[in-house]
Amino acid sequence: MTTNRMFCYQCEQTANGKGCTKAGVCGKDANVAALQDLLIYALRGLSEVAVEGRRLGIVDDGVNAFTIRALFTTGTNVNFDAGRFPELINRCVELRERLKEKVKAAGGKAEYGDGPATYQPAKGIDGLIEQGTKVGLLSDTSLNPDVRSLQHITLFGIKGVAAYADHARTLGHEDDNVYAFIHEGLAAMQDKGLGLNDWIGLAMKCGEINIRVMELLDAGNTTTYGHSVPTKVPLGAKKGKAILVSGHDLKDLEELLKQTEGKGIYVYTHGEMLPAHGYPGLKKYKHFYGHYGTAWQNQTKEFPAFPGPILMTTNCIQRPRESYRNSIFTTGPVGWPGVTHIEGYDFGPVIQKALEMPGFDRDVEGKSVMVGFARNAVLGVAPTIIEAVKAGKVRRFFLVAGCDGAKPGRNYYSEFVEKVPKDCIVLTLACGKFRFFDKELGDIGGIPRLLDVGQCNDAYSAVKIAMALADAFKVGVNDLPLSMVLSWYEQKAVAILLSLLYLGVRDIRLGPSMPAFISPAVLDYLAKKFNIMPITTPDQDLKAILG
Repeated sequence: MTTNRMFCYQCEQTANGKGCTKAGVCGKDANVAALQDLLIYALRGLSEVAVEGRRLGIVDDGVNAFTIRALFTTGTNVNFDAGRFPELINRCVELRERLKEKVKAAGGKAEYGDGPATYQPAKGIDGLIEQGTKVGLLSDTSLNPDVRSLQHITLFGIKGVAAYADHARTLGHEDDNVYAFIHEGLAAMQDKGLGLNDWIGLAMKCGEINIRVMELLDAGNTTTYGHSVPTKVPLGAKKGKAILVSGHDLKDLEELLKQTEGKGIYVYTHGEMLPAHGYPGLKKYKHFYGHYGTAWQNQTKEFPAFPGPILMTTNCIQRPRESYRNSIFTTGPVGWPGVTHIEGYDFGPVIQKALEMPGFDRDVEGKSVMVGFARNAVLGVAPTIIEAVKAGKVRRFFLVAGCDGAKPGRNYYSEFVEKVPKDCIVLTLACGKFRFFDKELGDIGGIPRLLDVGQCNDAYSAVKIAMALADAFKVGVNDLPLSMVLSWYEQKAVAILLSLLYLGVRDIRLGPSMPAFISPAVLDYLAKKFNIMPITTPDQDLKAILG
């Protein structure tokens, strides 16, 4: 394989805050970057045909499922295995041509001209990489920079939507409106006639659709596993064999719990899997014990000490160290070259590895944390919360949420939470909470001051809580005693931010840096319309919020 220049700026830690041009800060090399760019290009062509198909009432479920899974593989920290992409690219073109025949037979468009809808893959991975270098994010030099910025905001938001849609589909929940928008948004990238207002509209529509897809995922999680309940999760360990599960996918976790039952193996969560302990349908397994480690970016420090295999279920994988390379497994959209990949739900190899490895040789005492404060749990005590606000016992709510990362500036979030006054409540979700998830913040009249709403996948819960409180106080969301202080890292966060903007939420503080793909003019527009602003210091921001 040949190494070629790349350009990627879809994550917060992109090189120098501008873009990765030799290798990704995330760990992907230029070859993987080119193959991912080529897959996106091929998906744009498939989407053109899918849009034409829908116009004629032709909807292909295989195309829908493939689109979201393929998009998911191009997200940050998901699939680094170059060998997996040629199959995806060729499959994309096969699906496109098959759908074209159906469309043509129904009297639809038959000719598409030069571009992604007629693209033909090169033979061999080197040829594909070469093709990929010509269709990257900056390949169209004729684009207005602000149009490009809005295109990329929409593209990265669509990647986030696709990830959530993939999770929801796994649990049997889907809506063709979601697939229709994804295809519409990708196909629109070929339309040279679209201007700034058109792309602002598509970005806002992405936010609207993301609310729907998060609602589907919430329904999938709660109908399958029950509503989360407040649950104490130990951070220590039990003597015995052990498996660590990271990522987000609850179905993978459930299947592993079923297959390990009665085998003397304890299953632990890592990273975004922590909230899984709050679901009745999962916590019923007696060998589902506790949580190990913190956020995704610390795995290379924490995984070497874990005495069992590690299963990565979705995004968040980093380059595995040699010390645990033979005991880490991937499944679903995740991939790393040389790491064993599990297709489907047969976790026999993971279980066998757990039985071979030593496990914990003794019980390890540790702290515990509380999870399970999703919308059902919080709204169940809404009258108590409302009364506490009216009585002046609770001055303000802070949603301190989002993705974590390795930048030193992210210490802002832990310092911010520590400095939040004792008459305020902090709601949190996603892996950003690992900066402060084990802090003892106490309670206000029995209401914990730190409420863990769940994964980034559970952002719908936070939205529903805010809307329910606004309804109870008979005010708009922006008039609530609620401030949002968010951290972002990758494309799911982009989708969530677009959802908040679609809902008209103002005064969001965002950090640790503003996205490199937002041009100065687009940032100025967002600042004027939504008063979105960068974080400064905890003291400064708290003073500005609380007066």
